[in-house]
Amino acid sequence: MVARIYRPAKTAMSSGMAQSHLWVLEFERQSAPSIEPLMGYTSSDDTQTQVRMKFPTKEEAIAAAERMGVAYRVAEPHERKRFTISYSDNFSRTRRQPWTH
Repeated sequence: MVARIYRPAKTAMSSGMAQSHLWVLEFERQSAPSIEPLMGYTSSDDTQTQVRMKFPTKEEAIAAAERMGVAYRVAEPHERKRFTISYSDNFSRTRRQPWTH
C-alpha cells in the first residue's frame, strides 16, 4: 500500500486559493475498478482509495504516514508565477501591440 502526499491545485472554477494550502494524504488504487454486470455500476473492492486526510504541513503528513507504517510518495507543488501588471501599462507607448478598440 502506497500513499501519495501532495498539495492540491486551486479549482478551475474560481480564482481564489481556498483549500489549496493544506497537504493531502491519500492512498493509491491497489486494484482496478470493475463494472457490475447487472446495472453497469463501477465498483471496487479497494476501500483505501476513499480515505483522504488533510494536514496543515507536509511534515505532519509524512509523520502520519510513518506512524501508520505506510510507504509514501511526496509530490512537491508548483508555485504560481505572479505577474505584476499595472493598468497604465495598457496605454504605454512601448506596448508590443497597439491598443485599439
